[in-house]
Amino acid sequence: MRRPISNRCKHLASLCLVLAVAGLPVALPAQGPDLSHTLAPVEPPVTAPGFRLADMDGEMHALADYRGKVILLNFWATWCPPCRHEMPAMERLYRRFRDRGFVVLALNQWEDPDLVFAYTGDLDVFPSFPMLFDPQSSVSQHYGVKGLPTSFVIDRSGQVIYRAIGGREFDHPEILQILEGLLAGPS
Repeated sequence: MRRPISNRCKHLASLCLVLAVAGLPVALPAQGPDLSHTLAPVEPPVTAPGFRLADMDGEMHALADYRGKVILLNFWATWCPPCRHEMPAMERLYRRFRDRGFVVLALNQWEDPDLVFAYTGDLDVFPSFPMLFDPQSSVSQHYGVKGLPTSFVIDRSGQVIYRAIGGREFDHPEILQILEGLLAGPS
């Protein structure tokens, strides 16, 4: 299910079409959409629904495999501009905390592994965290995902404690502070 196109995007597309038809050069903004840096607490925390999905190599990953770790669970797709824009920040975050019991699980929605592999090959830094495939979007339904990107922070005991709807700058100091606190807790 794709999100409806915003009026701003429709107006920008119309303007680009008019300029192109007129033979004028069209320059689109190089920067992606602005990203937030807040996480909304889930009150009360809920047990994270389990799942088992394949990665790009066909290796299976279950949420239970990561019990005892702090998890950033991200639902995304290559066609989603904020999803694409937040990916480098997720990689920086993962590299910063991976040796302390932190993992990023990026669940791609509806797309083919070959398409995702081609997309990740175009990034400045290839993501080193697991990229899993939810081809029927069944896991996202269990988590109540209504739009992309949507992310959840799951604590070491398997409880969903934060949610983020929309793109995030995941290595922003406010998010780093939250994760530092979670990682400093008992493992």
